[in-house]
Amino acid sequence: MKALEITGTVNAKGELHLDQPLPVKQTGRVRVILLFPEAEDIDENEWLKAAATNPVFAFLHDPEEDIYTLEDGKPLNNER
Repeated sequence: MKALEITGTVNAKGELHLDQPLPVKQTGRVRVILLFPEAEDIDENEWLKAAATNPVFAFLHDPEEDIYTLEDGKPLNNER
C-alpha cells in the first residue's frame, strides 16, 4: 500500500476539503488517516528555536568541529 501526505480542512459538517487536488491517476477506494494537531503541539519555528538554543548542540560551535570549507566537495549541477 502506498501513502500520500496532503493537507486539508474538516468543516463543521465533518466534510474533508483538500487544499489541492490529489496528484494521482488511479481511482478507487482509499483508506484515509486524519492527523489532528494537539493543543500542546508547538509549531515548526518553536522547534527550530528550541534546537538552536539547546545546550546539547553547543559542541557544534567548537572550531574543531568546523572541518569543511567552501572548497570541499563539488558544486551542485541542476542541469539534466
